[in-house]
Amino acid sequence: MSKEVNSESVSLCPLSTAAATEQEMLCIFGTGDLGRSLGQRLLQTGYKVVYGSRRPHSCGPLPPGTQAMSHVAAAQSARLVFVCIHRENYNFLETLAPQLKGKVLVDVSNNLKKNMYPEANAEYLQRLIPGAQVVKGFNTLSAWALQNGPSDANRQVYVCGNSLEAKQAVIEVATKLGFTVLDRGSLTAARELEDFPLQLFPEWRLPLQLATGLTAFFFFYLLIRDVIYSYVVNDKDISFRIMASLANKVFPIVSLIMLSLCYLPGVIAAFLQLYRGTKYKRFPDWLDRWMLCRKQLGLVALALASLHVLYTLIIPIRYYVRYRLAAHTISQIKENKTSPFDTTMAWRTDSYYVIGILGFGLYLLLGITSLPSVSNVLSWREFSFIQSKLGYLTLFFCTFHTYLYGWDTFLQPSSYKWFMLPGYMLSLVVPSVVLVLKLLLLLPCVDSTLTRIRQGWERTDPEQERKKLLLT
Repeated sequence: MSKEVNSESVSLCPLSTAAATEQEMLCIFGTGDLGRSLGQRLLQTGYKVVYGSRRPHSCGPLPPGTQAMSHVAAAQSARLVFVCIHRENYNFLETLAPQLKGKVLVDVSNNLKKNMYPEANAEYLQRLIPGAQVVKGFNTLSAWALQNGPSDANRQVYVCGNSLEAKQAVIEVATKLGFTVLDRGSLTAARELEDFPLQLFPEWRLPLQLATGLTAFFFFYLLIRDVIYSYVVNDKDISFRIMASLANKVFPIVSLIMLSLCYLPGVIAAFLQLYRGTKYKRFPDWLDRWMLCRKQLGLVALALASLHVLYTLIIPIRYYVRYRLAAHTISQIKENKTSPFDTTMAWRTDSYYVIGILGFGLYLLLGITSLPSVSNVLSWREFSFIQSKLGYLTLFFCTFHTYLYGWDTFLQPSSYKWFMLPGYMLSLVVPSVVLVLKLLLLLPCVDSTLTRIRQGWERTDPEQERKKLLLT
C-alpha cells in the first residue's frame, strides 16, 4: 500500500541543481543598442546569451553574464540566432552557411524608408542562407521597449516565416519575455512587417490634417473679418492682435468643431441602424474610418482647448489690455463719472467663465481616460459612461459656453462685417446639430427601437416578406 501511495505522490522538496531544467542558450549577432537590450531582457527571463561579433574582445560593454565570441563559434553554440545587424552587412553571413544550417534566424532589421530594396530583408536573408529557417520578428520593438519590458503601447510582437516549428520557437521566446505574439503567416509578409515602423502617425493623419485645415481656414477668415476690415474701413492698424487675440479665437473654434466631430459619426451610425432596421449591415467605409479615429480627434481637440485656456490666462497681463484699462480709468477721472455696475453683465461673464471651466474639466477627464494605462483599469460600463455620457455633457458645456460668449451680439448689425458671420457663430453649427440629433435619439420611442436593434432585433422588410410568401 505504501509503495502504491509513493508512486502517485508528488514531492514537495525543492529540485536539485542537477534535476533543474538547463537554461537554453540563445545567440545574438550584433552588439548595438538593440542587441544589448535584447540580451539583457533574455538574461532576466532565464536564458543564456552569447554574442557573435567581428571583434569579440573589443565590442563594447555587454550585459553582465553574457560572453562575446566570433560569429562562427557563437552560431555553433545556439539553435536560435537573433540577427541584429543592418541589411547592408548581411553579406558576411553567407560564409557562415555551414554553421547556420538548420538554425532558426530571427531577422529584426528595418529600413530607413519603404521600398528601399526590391525584396524584404528577411527574404534576402533566407536567399543568402537557404539551409536556415528565417523568421521575421521583434522588428517593431525599440531598444527602450526591450530594456524596460512590455507596456500597453508596445506589448505586441509580429512574426512571419515559412517554418511552423521555427515560428513556434520564436513565439515561445517572445511569450516568455512577456509579449503578445501575432502570427502574420509566411515570409512573404516580411515586407509588411518591415513597413510598420516606417509609418508616421497613420491613425493621427486625418485628425491632424483636419485640424490644420480648420485652423488655416478660420485664421484667414478672422484675419479678413477683424484685422483687414478694421484697416480698410476704419483706418486702424490692429495687426498686433494676430499673435494673441486672433489665435485665442481660432483655437476654441477648431477645438469645439473637432469635439463635435468625435460624436457626430456615432449619431450618424445610430440613424443608419434605425433606417436599415438592423445592426448586421456594414457601415460605409468612410464612416468606419471616421469612427476609428475618434480618439485622436478628441485628443487634438483637447490640445487646442488647452491652448485656449493658456492664451486666456495671459490676457490680463497683455500690454494692450493694461493700456485700455488705464486709458478708461483716466477718461473717467477727467469726466468725473463712474460707469454703473451692470448686474446682467456680471451674471453673463461669471456664467461664461464657470461653464467654460466645467467644460474644460470634463474635457481633461475624457482625455485622461482615453490613455491606455487608464482605460485598461476601467470596466466597459465605466469607460462607456465617461466617453459617451460625460462626453456629450462636455460637448453641451462647451457649446453653452460659446453661446454665452456670443450672448446677444448676433442681433447687432455691426457684428456682420462685410456680411461675414462672426467666428463663434460658425463654430456653433456642427455641435448644435449633433446635440439636436442626440436629443432625438434620446426620445423614448426612438431609444427603445435603437436598443432593440442593437440587441439583435431586425425589422422585417414587407417586400421581402411578400416574396417569401410567394415562394412558399
